[in-house]
Parts: sequence; C-alpha cells; structure tokens
Amino acid sequence: MPDVPNNKKKLIALVGHCGPDSSYLRMAVQSAIRDAQVVMADDDTDLSRLVATGVDLLLMNRELDWGFDTRRGVDLIKRLRAEHPGLKMMLVSNYADAQAEAQAAGAVPGFGKREIGSPRVREVLRSAIGEPSRETERA
Repeated sequence: MPDVPNNKKKLIALVGHCGPDSSYLRMAVQSAIRDAQVVMADDDTDLSRLVATGVDLLLMNRELDWGFDTRRGVDLIKRLRAEHPGLKMMLVSNYADAQAEAQAAGAVPGFGKREIGSPRVREVLRSAIGEPSRETERA
C-alpha cells in the first residue's frame, strides 16, 4: 500500500515497475523535482487510492504484471484518461511506437529506461508537473 501523500510535496507514483527500475526512477525523480514524494502503485487498488488522494504524475510502465486488470500501460492510460481527464500520466518505455501511442491516448511526452538520469529526463519530469526548467532558474 502506498504511503499517505504529504500535500506540500509533489506526489509522483511509479506504476507497475519492478524493484530495480523503481530504484532508478525514484532517484531520477528526486534529482529532478525538489521535495518529490515518490510512491509505488503495484496494483489497481494502490493506483485507485493514489488517484483519489490526488497524485501529481503517474509514471506508467509499458508492460504491467500481476495486480492490474490490463497488461499494457497504454491501455491503462486510455482508461484513466476517460475517467480522470486532468490526470497527468507519462509512459516509461524505450519504444518510440509505445511513446506515440501513449501520447495519442492522453499522456504527456515520456522517456525510455535507457535515458533515466539524463538531463532530458530531468527536464521532461519537471515540465510534466509544471516546474520551471533548471535553465530558466539560472537566468
């Protein structure tokens, strides 16, 4: 079960990611977004609770394992977009066709696992939650 969110921090949920990927994603998010609270959604129950509580961004895995009614992150994006039009979601996948399908379904532009930790990923994450880029802060 995910932690109860702290309303002062941006709440970012990792949806359907394995342990090693979750560790890398957690570090990437926390390096990009100051005071981010990163939680896991390992099944539909966790995800429903986070959406109801108010999550700032969902980082969706391309393939979902047990615990979810759907096997593909893109299908979950489509379902959630219909139910929660203002929800921000992003696909984490190295496949350009999956990224294009996710964006067509209503996700914000995402990134691939090979890019985790790169400056581009930091900017994509910051942009998704409406934080200024680090370049803007320096100006």
